[in-house]
Amino acid sequence: MTIYVGNLSFQATEDDLREVFAEYGKVNRVSLPTDRETGRKRGFAFVEMEDEEKEDLAIAELDGAEWLGREIRVNKAKPREAGGGSSGGRRSL
Repeated sequence: MTIYVGNLSFQATEDDLREVFAEYGKVNRVSLPTDRETGRKRGFAFVEMEDEEKEDLAIAELDGAEWLGREIRVNKAKPREAGGGSSGGRRSL
């Protein structure tokens, strides 16, 4: 399972996220996406932990918490939808 962390401060780093989530259990991976064009952080992240029960506890305790001046949203990440969303520049009406 992957955890989605939204409404993140743009100052948050992968190390910051790893440190916060490590309080709940072993963190396997942290992904902090950036905008392709500007290189700026996009304000959200994904965290994978080793134990699903500990992920659930982290979600329950961190969702709505204030961190780095922002009220973060923490929940189970939804799987990506197939197709990628691109219509090759054409729009159907």
